[in-house]
Parts: sequence; structure tokens; C-alpha cells
Amino acid sequence: MTYTPATQDQLLAIRVNAGIEELAQSERFAAAEPDMVEAIVSGIGEFAAGEWAPLNRVGDLEGARLENGTVHLPDGFAEAYEHYVEQGWNAIAGPVEFGGQGLPFTLSCNVLENLGTANMAFNLLPMLSVGAMESLEHHGSKELQEKYLPKLVSGEWSGTMNLTEPQAGSDVGALRTTAHPIKDGEHAGKYRIKGQKIYITWGEHELAKNIIHLVLARVPDAPEGSRGISLFIVPKYHVEADGSLGKRNDVRCVSIEHKLGINASPTCVMSYGDEGECVGELVGAENRGLMAMFTMMNNARINVGNQGVQIGERATQQAQMYARERIQSARAGSPDKAPVAILEHPDVRRMLLRMKALTEGARALLYYTAGQVDRGTLGNDDAKARGEVLTPLIKAWGTDIGIEVASLGVQVHGGMGFVEETGAAQHWRDSRIAPIYEGTNGIQAADLVTRKLGMGGGQALSGLIADIARDAGDEPALAALAADCEAVAGWMREDASLDDRLAGSVPFCTMFAVAVAGWQLLRQRRAIGGSDSDSAQTTTKTATVRFFLDRIVPEASGLRAAATAGAEPLYALTAEQFVG
Repeated sequence: MTYTPATQDQLLAIRVNAGIEELAQSERFAAAEPDMVEAIVSGIGEFAAGEWAPLNRVGDLEGARLENGTVHLPDGFAEAYEHYVEQGWNAIAGPVEFGGQGLPFTLSCNVLENLGTANMAFNLLPMLSVGAMESLEHHGSKELQEKYLPKLVSGEWSGTMNLTEPQAGSDVGALRTTAHPIKDGEHAGKYRIKGQKIYITWGEHELAKNIIHLVLARVPDAPEGSRGISLFIVPKYHVEADGSLGKRNDVRCVSIEHKLGINASPTCVMSYGDEGECVGELVGAENRGLMAMFTMMNNARINVGNQGVQIGERATQQAQMYARERIQSARAGSPDKAPVAILEHPDVRRMLLRMKALTEGARALLYYTAGQVDRGTLGNDDAKARGEVLTPLIKAWGTDIGIEVASLGVQVHGGMGFVEETGAAQHWRDSRIAPIYEGTNGIQAADLVTRKLGMGGGQALSGLIADIARDAGDEPALAALAADCEAVAGWMREDASLDDRLAGSVPFCTMFAVAVAGWQLLRQRRAIGGSDSDSAQTTTKTATVRFFLDRIVPEASGLRAAATAGAEPLYALTAEQFVG
């Protein structure tokens, strides 16, 4: 269960795929010079490996527990979080005017990658806080920003996102939580919140001094559906005028879920206003809450895709170590019949190389996406649009990759992988949530073939495919996949019904993500190929990229038929015939 930070591959992806040196030429990100970037990547890797990784197993075994309304974590979590805050890791990309370092989102992604590889369940705590900061920075009033952002940026307070209700899963417009304006008294101008939310990650805990809940609710006479949703800040403790904490707000955790994985992350059922005294403050305008929440969700989706990279890296490292140490059978075809490490057997090599290639491909896609987001922040509208196209790719394919790699890790361990004491099963169990939350992967694919397909008259998506085709060079499989992606996109725009597009959305999303990841890996190989051809990184990267381009890319081309098969075959059976 040891963990070694993938520092060199991260630095390569940050330099080549995110283009950090170009970002540092801007006034806003001028501090992101090479020495600073290397110090951050190395420093957070060391911190994560030293303080968060040792808590991963105990967090899985003991988990979070709720006693008398208070959530307790295993020993060591409070100290590790305190050190995280003290060292300033939460503030990497936070706004400078509120105590942040103002560095690129790319480096914030790297902080989360290292922490999540060390301890995915624990890492959900800062991940949600980053989203809360984003939402307030873009949609909160100056008063709200000054009141809440400094402590959120430092990490002294944590943040949550409250969308889901028992009767309203992905259909956020069906929520019933209410918000009534307060006309007089000490909370005049605020709102009384009443309702229940489920699946609230880190909704209650004692690691941060306050928890800032972002809650979706309806004001009186609000329009039906998503058009009538407003967003509110509901702090666990009221905040006084001088910034000190006041009395407890009328919000409580009534239970925590017993889950398949991420056991150290308290997934809470939250109840607001049981005593009629839950007070919230409006973020933005009434009935405009979904826009503010989606600001939080969009970067959260990238950060969830990051979790696929995290779990892939951890599972790959563990499988490699086990395969090197586990002695079993002679290598087939070898004249020496002595047993060898299973690492020497062809199929184990196939699994390990696939794990490595998929993980590095997802990492390349992650940092390419982050770099586009940073360029959008600098005012580059084309990059902003490209970042929006890439977001469903990294969220959906990245998390699918996390599951596949973790599953392969169990397979490499053989029967020992199915036994909990080795820890390989934990990685698979932890990975399984990522394709579900922040919008299921099916929803991400639907977003790709509806809103993203037609952005900028279709140029946002097709321009990306054209760039891949142009750079494919002497890589025929990648060029063919780019052509397949453009053919599917053209069919969806011109000939397919909405049902047809949705029926083919998941295979198309996979095709497109693999094409972008393969392109970004190719850029990595070219970037290091001429610099030091004898280096260990050049040797391993060349092998990894070769595997991805020769095996994974052609598989993705094979999905073209599924992407264009249309919806009619899916409805060959009636609902009654379907269920027998």
C-alpha cells in the first residue's frame, strides 16, 4: 500500500499538455515559473505520500461514524488536515485578494491529484471546497465574498454542494427544499431554508471549524423546474460581523451512508430547518441558482475525472509491486524452467502496460483540459470553449479508466486481489463512485452530443478533431480515429435524431476522449524524444505511448458502429417485454 508520487510524469504533462510556460507569460499567472511549479509538484507529492497516504487503509477499514449528530474520523485525519491547511495547499489557485496564491487551475489539479492518489476519500474534502470557492468568486456579492472566501481559501472552513434530494436525483429541477425571505429581525434580508438533501459529501465533520453549505432551494412563487431554483449559503455556524463564529445554525446530519467504498468520506443526509430556524444567504439572483451551481459543478467534473487518474496511478503502482515480487511458474517458451516473477509473463505484462498507458493517457487529457480552462480564465474564448468540450471527456472517460485500471489491478493480484487484506480491492471499490457523481457518465455523454456538439456552429468540437488529425503525422491509427470521430459528429449533426444521438453518445464520448488522450501522449513523446533519448523517462514513455497508439486507439475506432447504430434497436422490446 505504499505510494510514490508520479512527479516526473506530472511535470511532463503540466509542461507539455497544459503548456504551463506559456501560461506563465501572462501577468496573472507570472508566478508559475519553472522553479515554482517544480517546488509545488514535488512538495505536494511528498506531503501526500507522507501524511495522507498512511491514512488510506485505516480510513477504509474504520470509516467515518456518526454519533449524536457528530461525525468522527479515525485517528490522524484531524492532524493531517490541519497540516494541509497550515502549509497553504488549499490556497494554491485561490483569489489573491482573499489570501490565495492566484496560481493556475492546472496546479490546483496537481494538488488534488497527489492528495487523491494518496487518499481518495479524504481528498473529497478539499475538492468540494475548491468548487465552493469557484461559485462564490464568480456569483457571490462582494459582501459574501469578504465574509466567506478568506476562510474557505485557507481551508480553515470547508465547503459542500447540496443538490440531490430523495425524490430528485439527476433531475435537479424536481427539488422541494424551500427558502422564504426573512422580513425583519437580526436576519432580515436573508432566507429561512427548509428541506432535506442526500449524498452530501463531507456534509458534517469536525476537521474544519465551519462548514459552508451551498444549497439549492425554491423561493415562493418560483417557476417550475430548473428555472425556479435559487442558490443559498447555509453555514454550519453563523458568522458574526467581525468574522467570528456565532451560534449553530439549524442544520444537522441525520445519517451517513454505508457505501461500497470511499468509507472515510462521510456521505451525509442533511436536514435543514427542523426547528424552523435555518438561515441562508442568497448567492446571485433569485431563480438563477443553477447557473451559479454549474460554475461549481463544471470544475468539479474535471476534478472527478482527476479521480480516475488518481485511482489508476495508485492501483498501477500496487500491481507493479506485487507482480515484481510474486514468484509463480516458468516463463512460457523459456528454456529455463525455474519459476519467475509474474511480471515476466506476457499477459501480466499486457495488463500492467495497459494500466500504465490508460493512466498516463488520462493524465495527459486532464492537464490538457486544465490548461484550456486556464487560458479561458485569461480571456481566450476559443480555449474556454475547448475546455467546455473537453470537460465531459475527462469526467466520463477518466472515471471509466479508473474503474478499468483498478479492476486490472485486482486481476494482476489473482485470488489475493479479491482478498481485502491486500488493499487492491479497495481501489476498485473507491473508484466505482466516480462515474456516478457530478452528473453520471451517461449525462456527460449526453451533454457532449447535444450542447457541445453544436457549440460555435460545431467548430468547437470539429476544430479539436481537426487539430488531432493535423498532428497525427505518421500515426495512421490516430489519424483514422480522428476521421472516425469527425464522421460520427457529422452524422449526429446532419442525419441523426435526438434519440439516435443519445443512443450513440457513450461510445462517441469514449472515441473522442481516446483520440484526444492519444494526441496528447504523442505530444509528450515528441517533446522528450529529442531532449535526452537515453533517459529512463524517454524509454518508458515511448513504450507507454506506443502501447496506447497501437492497441487502445484502434479499439476506440471499433466503437464507430455502436455510435452510429441509432436508437431504434434499443426500443425493439416494449417495456413489458424488457422486464419479462
